[in-house]
Amino acid sequence: MPFSVDPVLALRGRRVAVLASGDPFWHGAGAVLAERLVPGEWRAHPAPSSFSLAAARLGWRIETTVCLGLHAAPVESLRAHLHDGARLICLMRDGAACGVLAAYLAGQGCGDSWVHILEALGGPRERQRTVDASGYDLADVIAPVALGIEVAGGPGLPRTPGLPDDLFAHDGQITKRPVRALTLSALAPRPGEVLWDLGAGTGSIAIEWCLAGGGRAVAVERRADRMGALRANIAAFGLGSRIVVAEGDWPDLVADLPPCDAVFVGGGLTAQGLEHLWSRLRPGTRLVANAVTLETEALLTHAAARHGGELLRIELAAAAPLGAFRGWVPARPLVQWSVTRCV
Repeated sequence: MPFSVDPVLALRGRRVAVLASGDPFWHGAGAVLAERLVPGEWRAHPAPSSFSLAAARLGWRIETTVCLGLHAAPVESLRAHLHDGARLICLMRDGAACGVLAAYLAGQGCGDSWVHILEALGGPRERQRTVDASGYDLADVIAPVALGIEVAGGPGLPRTPGLPDDLFAHDGQITKRPVRALTLSALAPRPGEVLWDLGAGTGSIAIEWCLAGGGRAVAVERRADRMGALRANIAAFGLGSRIVVAEGDWPDLVADLPPCDAVFVGGGLTAQGLEHLWSRLRPGTRLVANAVTLETEALLTHAAARHGGELLRIELAAAAPLGAFRGWVPARPLVQWSVTRCV
């Protein structure tokens, strides 16, 4: 459950004991308290963690098992981990949440996955049962509970940037897969970093930024008719806690956005907007912008001459039927400007 340190800190100076879960430094009370106290004020006596107990019951290697706390996270956050043969240990909020997770597995084509229900590990009420996800019908599961999942079925999400376009809800206006892969390569996501996705559209860049290892993202979109698809895509990948959505024209909003490490401009680029954006960037911030019109291409060419960076012209063609044969159908050429602000 969410833990408030205020009642504990109110007793500062007295001898206080806090009883927490077996591993209080895994999304737990221990870390929250340690951040508010000074060395010497506290001492921790950890017991075996739920993950250690679950692995010991199942005989699984922890180093090759995905360990997740799903007390407050949506089941969609599992999506990136659902590869055939993967093993997951998930700490659940309650018994009802276990049924929701099993139904989600079945809906993702992983109904043949084995689900090990591990209740009250390490205590007198400990119980272990195993069912397949599609046949899950247990109504008497009691917390605390963990699930061990042996994933079966489904190819899972690729680890490389450039997910198939049909994984996103969109109206045809989406940064296409090959261009998205090149854009993510230029953005170079790193753990803990923040992205501004300006003119986000479907949110595909922000989503892939997070999936590729970036920390968080802010997706700014001005068109109200695209907000539904944007939010649906974020939810479908379980990234609601890592991507913030802002509605409006991004030149009007960047002054109020949190500091970022990288910026992608997907739409709404003007000379005035670019100069305003550039003035907001901290040294070391990476900026990537794509242009498909001659006017925006000229704008990026001028910006590159002034601020430096690299210009890349991207021309793609896909094979398509041409009578009884096939021919190349070219896509619109695209110019990409990538730059790191130095000063």
